[in-house]
Amino acid sequence: MTTSTSPPDTRREPPETGDERAMLAGFLDWHRETLRWKCAGLTDEQLRTHSVASSGLTLLGLVRHLTEVERWWFLPFLGEEPEPVYFTDDKPNDDFDALDTVPPAEVFDRLAAEVERIRAGVASIGLDAEFVRSGKAYSLRWVHLHMIEEYARHNGHADLIREGIDGVTGE
Repeated sequence: MTTSTSPPDTRREPPETGDERAMLAGFLDWHRETLRWKCAGLTDEQLRTHSVASSGLTLLGLVRHLTEVERWWFLPFLGEEPEPVYFTDDKPNDDFDALDTVPPAEVFDRLAAEVERIRAGVASIGLDAEFVRSGKAYSLRWVHLHMIEEYARHNGHADLIREGIDGVTGE
């Protein structure tokens, strides 16, 4: 294993004070940026690397998956029913498995575009706003908290994957 230098950490720290909306958005953005940071400086091949033989997880797969999750949870607040980008009902794991279908640069651009669209779209929607899916109501507040949890869990995976690729570690 070759040890590399960690890419510069340009993440914006989440606010330590402020209203609920600013804190939720700040922590979610910090986790979004953490995933991008974990992937920075790697080749396309490294982004597709399974660093643990028994796992199907890759950094690129995590980025694809989180693009889907962002869309799944936030787009109903924008009046859209999210259609999958990277998988189908026939192949539900293709966000993790079909890594050669979209070039990595396009995957990162797509995630960035979706995040910007979501940020702008939900900025004026109250945290108590709800949508219903399969008979259950979800508030925008819950979705923010769920997305923070989703990114935090997958950023832990990304830490291990990145360390296995080139030895880089970090928070």
